[in-house]
Amino acid sequence: MPNERSRQLQDLAQRVADALPLEVAEEMVLTGSVSRGVADEVSDIEMLIVTPEQMELAACFELARAAGLEELDTWGDQSTPTRRVSGLLEGVSLELIWWSREYAESSIDSLFNRSDTSSAADAIAHGVALRTSGSLSQWQARLSDYPEELARARIEDAALPWGGFAAAGLLTLIRPGERLALTEWMYDGASRVLSIVFALNRVWLPTTKRLEARVASLALKPARLAERIEEAFAEPDLRRALLVMTELQLETVALAPDGPNVNRARRWLAAGANLLSSSER
Repeated sequence: MPNERSRQLQDLAQRVADALPLEVAEEMVLTGSVSRGVADEVSDIEMLIVTPEQMELAACFELARAAGLEELDTWGDQSTPTRRVSGLLEGVSLELIWWSREYAESSIDSLFNRSDTSSAADAIAHGVALRTSGSLSQWQARLSDYPEELARARIEDAALPWGGFAAAGLLTLIRPGERLALTEWMYDGASRVLSIVFALNRVWLPTTKRLEARVASLALKPARLAERIEEAFAEPDLRRALLVMTELQLETVALAPDGPNVNRARRWLAAGANLLSSSER
């Protein structure tokens, strides 16, 4: 059940949806924390708006302004077919993503590509229709099946960087003055751990916000997954931080099906964990 703040923000989003002309905005989907019913006082409203034809950014701005939004702005790559408009309504931040119908359909198709690592599939799968021509239910029906072959491919891709050079190379990350390099490696490692874990469970990858709640229901995962990621980044001892992350990576690939990258990662991460553990002592 959505919490009270989510209900309030959904009502506000519905007002925006109702203010946009039907012939322009044929599909309007509420996404993000509001659609999942877990919004809080700092949550914004995220909406996908599907139009019959490609819109110019200026037209999107005018429609948002007519719907009551103020302090309008945009973000992201302006060369893509996606149009983005942000603004405020009654002190609440809104982010409006505009897709043409053609681009929406091609974007849903692309979510099944092995190279897609975005959280868009999760957003659509948990979207709530504010106005619909039937497209959202069709998209969600497609996304209800996470193909096993896609999961295997994404697991193999995620495991790719773990190996191919001496495990002792990990020690270069904990030299004095290398905090940035270590943070980059651990962030990439944590992201790949999550890609593997969600693929193992055939669940679309979400954003990393509210991670503990998002992984709680997953059947296949290392113990204390979210807590250990937090621990690795909060640990002041660089060697210990890297060991925590390396052990988490190792436990993750131990759960994965065999494959060239996964099998190599198991050997390499085990060697790295042993090296870091021995050096720690």
